[in-house]
Amino acid sequence: MNKSNFANLALMLAAFIWGTAFVAQSVGMDYVGPLTFLCTRSFIGAAALLPVSLLIDHGKKKNGTFVENTPTDRKNLLVGGILCGLALCVASGLQQIGIQYTSVGNAGFITSMYMLIVPVLSIFLGKKVPKKIWFCIAVAAVGLYFLSISGGLSVSKGDVLIAVCALFFAIQIMIVDYYAPLVDGVKLSCMQFTVAGVISLVPALIFETPEPYNIVRAIVPILYAGLFSSGIAFTLQIVAQKYAQPTVATLLMSMESVFSMLGGIVLLSQIPSARQVFGCVLVFCAVIASQVSKEAIKGIFKAKHRNA
Repeated sequence: MNKSNFANLALMLAAFIWGTAFVAQSVGMDYVGPLTFLCTRSFIGAAALLPVSLLIDHGKKKNGTFVENTPTDRKNLLVGGILCGLALCVASGLQQIGIQYTSVGNAGFITSMYMLIVPVLSIFLGKKVPKKIWFCIAVAAVGLYFLSISGGLSVSKGDVLIAVCALFFAIQIMIVDYYAPLVDGVKLSCMQFTVAGVISLVPALIFETPEPYNIVRAIVPILYAGLFSSGIAFTLQIVAQKYAQPTVATLLMSMESVFSMLGGIVLLSQIPSARQVFGCVLVFCAVIASQVSKEAIKGIFKAKHRNA
């Protein structure tokens, strides 16, 4: 198996883990509150990434490419980690609370809207939004109508919270995009999970009074969301994106939303209506279309032709 195919499989596995983690998030709240779940999974995610960071540094020292961090590097890591962690905490907190009032399938597809929100927010950075993005947003809006709005034009509280969470995930991604070239990506992610855990700890203690017994009862979904979703899947993404074509990587990681719905159907018996499935298809197509350019599609077909 060549590196490209291995990378594609790794990204598909990462998307599967991220998608099914929505199920773990839902099940975990049978035992603990949303903030307690977020806090514990964040600390576990940080702990999972710490050895990855150490291994990467060890490898760099071994091949002579390791460079000591300067005071500026440490400052960027601290500031970037705090800002990313704050945005991640708000986004994940809203998502965790919202899942209580909607299906994991809805949560997965609505969260994926962050891919459309990012280019819109870039307007504030002086960037132009391609016309294609506005068309994709319109298609996604129609999809959200079929996915979330029922008779009487009412929308569930959970879907609203998930939609706002997508906005904060978009903000978090923009912060990461700014700081990632300046610092080590794994260290930045480890820092952001730590910050998210610390920030969510205070309200969890005030409003939910978490009990160790209940945390132990929820340990399997917490470990899945923290260790697998935050640690293993993130590591797979880092390694795989070095060898995968950007367009293919985007398509594969977008499968997260599909896996979230399949996970809800198989594991939680959350069967979507035909109307909701149609809405999911529209949102998914809009997200994919927003990320794929004509040049990228031509490149994929040329690569397949050369490999044939």
